[in-house]
Amino acid sequence: MTETPAVQSSLRVSGASPWEEEFGYSRAAQAGDFVLVAGSTAYDNGVVLNEGDPYQQTLAAFAVAFKALARYGLGAADVIRTRMYITHVRDSEEVGRAHKKLFDAIRPVATMVVVEGLIDSRMMVEVELDAYRPGLATSLEGKP
Repeated sequence: MTETPAVQSSLRVSGASPWEEEFGYSRAAQAGDFVLVAGSTAYDNGVVLNEGDPYQQTLAAFAVAFKALARYGLGAADVIRTRMYITHVRDSEEVGRAHKKLFDAIRPVATMVVVEGLIDSRMMVEVELDAYRPGLATSLEGKP
């Protein structure tokens, strides 16, 4: 059986989620010219934002992810893949509408999956994204 080599990330950033420390993960990690952003929700300072509104929760969740991307000097235009985990199929239209608002001109590849639930039952959507910029690794060399 062949082992897959570990990817060496040269820069990891943390966000404001209490679960990062509790569960041992980073908000985002850079691997070469890619940045991978962990699942992000409409959660801020212990409060679930926009309860009951999947459209606004999606926008808020992507705002959390974009904040992490900005730490690398990246933005929405650098996003090449999105993933959306929703707790109710009925919310797919509103979540998709929010995605279109943010990415219509960019057109990353995207996946939307209905899941049984998220870590807090008031959360209706969780998003992940991957971004890419040629030469990113070189531009970040030596940065903490």
